[in-house]
Amino acid sequence: MTLGQARAPDRRALALIVIPIVVLIAAAYVGDALWPTLVEDHPLWLLGLNARNRYVVLVANRVGAPGYYGVGSLRLLAPDPFFFLLGWFYGDAAVRWMERRTPTFGRMLRQLEGLFGRWGYPLVVFAPNNFVCLLAGASGMSPLVFAALDIVGTIGRLFVLQIVGDIFSGPIDWLLGLVKTYRIPLLVISIVAVAFTVWRETRRSAEEIEQLRSLEGDADDEDEDDPVDPVA
Repeated sequence: MTLGQARAPDRRALALIVIPIVVLIAAAYVGDALWPTLVEDHPLWLLGLNARNRYVVLVANRVGAPGYYGVGSLRLLAPDPFFFLLGWFYGDAAVRWMERRTPTFGRMLRQLEGLFGRWGYPLVVFAPNNFVCLLAGASGMSPLVFAALDIVGTIGRLFVLQIVGDIFSGPIDWLLGLVKTYRIPLLVISIVAVAFTVWRETRRSAEEIEQLRSLEGDADDEDEDDPVDPVA
């Protein structure tokens, strides 16, 4: 697959894309830290802060369908357009940045890139995660097509996880009973674990900022090496 070329964005455009991603990451950290108390007392808050599969399954039978699909869809969809735009504006430079940021998944990202030319649409439907959304933008996929596929895939994911929650409702209730019994120590462990993760990520923040800034230079280099008309 040949990724789309960069579309000459400016630094303000990059900030408008990255700042919401940072806010959503911060919200996810809050959800990770407070999940032992939120899962029982405020399940919709947990779903709104962090819609990891495990949390979605845990709250699936504890909230009504409107809240589950409404809040769940909004939270899962929230980062997708920003990763799509990151790929759309910065092309292969954005893919290289993602590889550097998540070296563990770098090989998987390139494998997905190889599949995207033929299987791009099914990938967005069945796995609308950050990597796939970024590749969708970098490939020049139509924004309207991407949005439609992303919404269908997200609702389908919630439906499947709801079924999983129903099937395993007994073990889930047992687990939530343990969480309620040991809420305080679990809360302390979660907060400490998240604090350590944030501290570790903060040490990388300067490097991350420089990598993001380098996207503009990388994008400019691509345009000079292989100038083409922007893909509509």
